[in-house]
Amino acid sequence: MAVVRDSSLISGGIIGKNHPCLDLKNRVLGRPVFAGGICFNGRKMKGKIGVGVRAAVQVNVEESKGLQRELKGLRGVLGFDVVSEGELREKGFLGMRKTKLVCTIGPACCSLEDLEKLALGGMNVARLNMCHNGREWHRDVIRKIKRLNEEKGFCVSVMIDTEGSQIHVVDHGAPSSVKVEDGSIWLFTAEKFAGSRPFTVQANYEGFSEGIEVGDELVIDGGMAGFEVIEKIGSDLHCKCTDPGLFLPRAKLSFWRDGKLVGRNYELPTLSAKDWADIEFGVSEGIDFIAMSFVNDSDSVKHLKNYLSSKSSKSIRVLAKIESLESLQKLRDIVEASDGIMVARGDLGVEIPLEQIPSVQEEIINVCRQLNKPVIVASQLLESMVEYPTPTRAEVADVSEAVRQYADALMLSGESAIGLNGQKALSVLRMTSSRMETWGREESQQTLLPQHQLGVSLPDRIAEQICNCAAEMANKLGVDAIFVYTKHGHMASLLSRNRPNPPIFAFTNNDNTRKALNLQWGVTSLLVDLSDDMEANISKTINLIKRTGMLEQGDAVLVVSDVTPTLATPMAFQSIQVKTIA
Repeated sequence: MAVVRDSSLISGGIIGKNHPCLDLKNRVLGRPVFAGGICFNGRKMKGKIGVGVRAAVQVNVEESKGLQRELKGLRGVLGFDVVSEGELREKGFLGMRKTKLVCTIGPACCSLEDLEKLALGGMNVARLNMCHNGREWHRDVIRKIKRLNEEKGFCVSVMIDTEGSQIHVVDHGAPSSVKVEDGSIWLFTAEKFAGSRPFTVQANYEGFSEGIEVGDELVIDGGMAGFEVIEKIGSDLHCKCTDPGLFLPRAKLSFWRDGKLVGRNYELPTLSAKDWADIEFGVSEGIDFIAMSFVNDSDSVKHLKNYLSSKSSKSIRVLAKIESLESLQKLRDIVEASDGIMVARGDLGVEIPLEQIPSVQEEIINVCRQLNKPVIVASQLLESMVEYPTPTRAEVADVSEAVRQYADALMLSGESAIGLNGQKALSVLRMTSSRMETWGREESQQTLLPQHQLGVSLPDRIAEQICNCAAEMANKLGVDAIFVYTKHGHMASLLSRNRPNPPIFAFTNNDNTRKALNLQWGVTSLLVDLSDDMEANISKTINLIKRTGMLEQGDAVLVVSDVTPTLATPMAFQSIQVKTIA
């Protein structure tokens, strides 16, 4: 039994329709409203006393040191990360957060102490944007994260985000942002010069003005400032400010004509020479994901994946960032070729009308679910928290909508990298996603998509059907958890695709698989030794979890497996079992 002293913690708990914290007389739009105060949760809430949003387990004072040592040893055997274990003890199986959280690491959060706070706050993946900071800075951050994983019991994956080939500003005459005044005249040029010149902007690509005409509109960073092209001399553009605003370092340029984006083929490679050097660096440092910027077709993704397979024995997943018109036009091909997708709404909002962003976001998420690829919703989720300690209500509604659409993960960008309130922003994502997941489950608002058959071979089709049926069984039977035994994570991802109510515990003997599953909705991955004997694996893991007190008599778990069958267990991969804890 857990005592909750902060109503924010109720968001992740198991709250039935007769819950004493739920005022059924007070409903808004048909939804129950949570009351504050002290609330006593049901038997599945097996944790101790929790205050606010916490990741670490609070242990009763009377708990013996011997038990603590035993639990620490069991965590090592089970491969439980400290945050998932704490969440399970505190909130029970159904109270575990399903949506994964990605934080961009920057100057505001790069110390060991700050990284540990983000990890405790629920960060599943740390993102490093290779557009900023030097190689040594990135190496230091990666090694700090690995140190925290090894010494503190976390399981945080590392992602690098390539800069990509894009038209942006090299220099605008100031070390940081510069104010652009209404009516001021600026020169945009590809001329290389040292230092800075007043009212002169240096672009990074000589052909940046090809096809541009007098009268076209030049937009900075999707609307931070706007100019009208008043004169073109060679490749240089003289532009008059028509929408005053801020000009940020390395700002991106786009051109519009008659209300439409001027589409041009710059013939720039998706990955620049710098990107390839950054990728080499990431491989040498043992990163887990590469987010590929400005992907316009599937060929570039396949090329990078082939390169990685030849350079590293470790399986590094490649995520394609959807942030251009071209990527939307070839969306399905890109999703099929990738290991996951990032919806980069900031840059995407430059290329399509703003009012189309919500529907495009939902379409991308649906395609990713159909094709069984994790999807991250990124950019401006809690932008106001870069400066302010609380988000706008519209931002919270935006985050909630992404959770309702069943995005696998949510990402903080500037909020964590340079913001004043990165840890608070992370807690807002965590609280909001947990609350929306609880509401969706209580109100049976699960969105069922027509299942797109992925498997071609008979074994793949069997595995797919087993996972579809297992998720449906888990919901109808009301089991406490789903256990899946996997080497490569495939069946864990197929289960996640169905968005079942119970959490999915993926037992694997592959650390690469464990880190990759950090982006899969509802999956908690545990690193364990697996044998060829499926029944032995099941018995061992259930007994170990029972010893931690996280499984009780009468609990039920649904078990599936994709471990290679042997003579001892020839049908293991084709079975669904329901185990009731004796």
